[in-house]
Formats: sequence, C-alpha cells, structure tokens
Amino acid sequence: MHILLLSRYSQLGASTRLRFLQYIPYLTTVGLCVDHQALLNDKYLYDLYSNNSIKKYILPAYFYRLIHLLKLSRYKLIWIEKELFPYFPAIFERFLHHLKIPYVVDFDDAIFHMYDQNQNHFVRFLFGKKIDFVMKCSTVVVAGNNYLADQAVRAGSSNVVLIPTVVDFDRYRDVYRNRSIEETTIKVGWIGIPKTIHYLLELAPLFKTLQSRFKLEFVAIGANPTDVSNSVIHALPWSEASEVELLSQLDIGLMPLPNGLWERGKCGYKLIQYMACGKAVIASPVGVNNEIVSHGVNGLLASGLDQWQNALEQLILDVDLRRRLGNAARTTVEEKYTLQVQAPLLLEVLKSASEIK
Repeated sequence: MHILLLSRYSQLGASTRLRFLQYIPYLTTVGLCVDHQALLNDKYLYDLYSNNSIKKYILPAYFYRLIHLLKLSRYKLIWIEKELFPYFPAIFERFLHHLKIPYVVDFDDAIFHMYDQNQNHFVRFLFGKKIDFVMKCSTVVVAGNNYLADQAVRAGSSNVVLIPTVVDFDRYRDVYRNRSIEETTIKVGWIGIPKTIHYLLELAPLFKTLQSRFKLEFVAIGANPTDVSNSVIHALPWSEASEVELLSQLDIGLMPLPNGLWERGKCGYKLIQYMACGKAVIASPVGVNNEIVSHGVNGLLASGLDQWQNALEQLILDVDLRRRLGNAARTTVEEKYTLQVQAPLLLEVLKSASEIK
C-alpha cells in the first residue's frame, strides 16, 4: 500500500518525529510504502528556536506542498499531521473529501485553540471552525489524548482512534540506573523546547530556596542558556542522539503546566521519557498527566508552589520512594506508552482507512 505522509515538520520537529517518522521502519517491514513530504524543514525550526525570522520559509513551503498535492493519484491513502496549510482555509481537505480520497489526520496538540482562542478577531472569524471541519471530513482522526479525541467527536468525526505519543522502548532498555542520595548531588530535570521553558521558570524561585537547603542540580534539556541565565537552572543542549543519556542521569523529572486550554491538549511526552528511564516524576494534574501518573503509585501530582515544594522535598529526602515510583513508572510505560505496543494499532488504522470510500 502506497501512502503519502504530509507532516508539519521534518526530523527535528518532535511531533513529526514521534507521531510519524518513528513508525515508518515498522510500517515498511509489514509492506507499506510511505512517501514523506515535510511542510517546514529543520532550518525553519532552528531559526524558530533561536528567535530568528521565519517568514522567508513560508511561501516556498506552501508552494512545494501544493506540488505534492498534484500527485495524489499515486497514493491509496493520505496521512496528514494536523492540517495541510496552517492559517489557510481548509480548501484542500475539502478537495480530498469530495473526491473521496481517504485521509487520516493526526493531532497531538490542541491546535484548534490556535484559531478559536486567537486574540485576533479576524483569525477567530475566518479559522475558528477550521480544524472541526478537517476532523469531520477525515476518514479517521488519530488523537494523542482524550481531550483531542473529544474535540473530534464534537466536530462530527465518525471515526476517532486514541494513540498516545510513545517512546521506542528499545532506546531506553539499557539506561535504567539507580542513584543513591548519599553518593551524589540530586539532579532534577526538565526536557523541552525553548518556547515552553516558561512553564519551568514558574518554579525557579522554589528551586533557589531548595538549593539553599539541599545538594541539588537543576537542568533544562533543550533550553537556550539565555532563557535561564537569571536562575539556578542549567541549560543543556538537546540532540536526538544524546537525549536518552541525558535523561538517564536525572533523579527526578518535572512537567509543570498551568491548567489552560492549550495545555489540556498536550500529550505528556516528557513524562513518558522520564518514566521510561525509571525516574520518579512530578507533574501538574492537567490533561493527560492525570492519566499517565497515578499519584503515589508511579509518580506525584502537584498544584501550586506549596504542593510542588512538598513533592520535591519528599523525593529529595526519600531515595526508596524515588526508586519505588521510578520502577512503577517504567512498568507503566512498557505496558502502554511504547512504539512496540502502539505500532500494530496504527497499522490497523492505516489499512482500514485505505479501504473506506
């Protein structure tokens, strides 16, 4: 079966890499042929994360995507990340629907809120219902969590499948480490991209207070050094090759979030990464975090600075608690949040969608 994958990003983009590209080797081994066209390349993301101008990439990106859409007759199924053209009417999704060309659309973020909650009245008016239309006209909506799946159902999608964002467990199989509180400074960490570092910085005053009482190191993998220069947080450069090793050196992994509409649509990937390494985690009880973390069983949930301080102090002082939660966390990931578990489900979704007319 020949599939055209139209992703938002290339390899550097986490959503594309995790929701699509990591599945392609498996799909290839079972007989699927996937051609991939990324809308926005790695240069776009490098400039975006470095706060450089990105306008020069948009028109060429849209032009090359249009060229690929002229080749649709070659494919039995179109596999789309989120939408075909951001901030553009859903003309081409409508075109696929009317020609009865099946397409599967995947969401791992609440991008409908990028439109319906936009501060610009014109954007809200023009695109507020765009993603609902994309969902309704799709053959299948693949959602990364229940918040996104519920939106697809409300939009009128007739076929919604829940597939969480997952890790390739083979990459994490050999990195499980136990560290003793007596032997080393406790390393507390976060992983993400520069534009989301503000979530972690909300805890920076608490980190400073705790560091005056305990032997701690706070790290932010993937942050720009300038973003954390006025805090006790260390920025560490991210790369796909080094991320698992960096995560394996943590004792505690963090995922703070406010309880906003956009945040409820997140898929908790950083939590899953920490847990795959057997690390104790603390997360805000927002959205899918409540499903991934069972408080006191495989991690801790915390709201507000007082609860965050209490949770951090518990894990700092109790190495056995860290170890117990970390072991349970790793089991949770192995049972549900791995490529090895979810790939057969995705295969069935793609094969079934290609047969629906």
